[in-house]
Amino acid sequence: MFLGTYTPKLDDKGRLTLPAKFREGLAEGLMVTKGQDHSLAVYPKEEFVKLAKRATKASRTNPQARAFIRNLAASTDEQNADGSGRITLSMEHRRYANLTKECVVIGSIDFLEIWDKESWEAYQAEHEADFSEGEDESLFGVL
Repeated sequence: MFLGTYTPKLDDKGRLTLPAKFREGLAEGLMVTKGQDHSLAVYPKEEFVKLAKRATKASRTNPQARAFIRNLAASTDEQNADGSGRITLSMEHRRYANLTKECVVIGSIDFLEIWDKESWEAYQAEHEADFSEGEDESLFGVL
C-alpha cells in the first residue's frame, strides 16, 4: 500500500526521486500517466494493467469513455526507477501537472500521485472539509 506525503524536488533534467518506502512496490516497473485534478498518477505496472483492462470494457460509443481511454493510453509512460530511485517526468507530464521544483508525492493506496506543491496545498485547503465531513453514502459504505 502507498501511504503518506513526501516532498521531493524535481531536478533540472525533470527527474524526481521516489520516496524510498515506495520503491519496492514499484520495482517491477511503473507507469506514469495523467491523473485527476492535474496531478500525475504513478502505478505499479501490474495495477496499471488492471486499470487499462477495466477501461477497455467501457463502451466506445460513449464520448467520455472514448476520451478517457484515448487520454489514458496516449499519456502513459512506462518506466523503471534508476539505481537512485529516480524517474524522469516528460515535458508533457510536467506541463499537465504544472510541476516546478517543489513537488509533493502522496500515497493513494494502490498508486502514487505527484503534485505541484502549491497546487496540492490549494487542493488540500479547498477539500479538507470534504474529508472531515464525509458521509457514508458518498463514500460507498467505507465509513
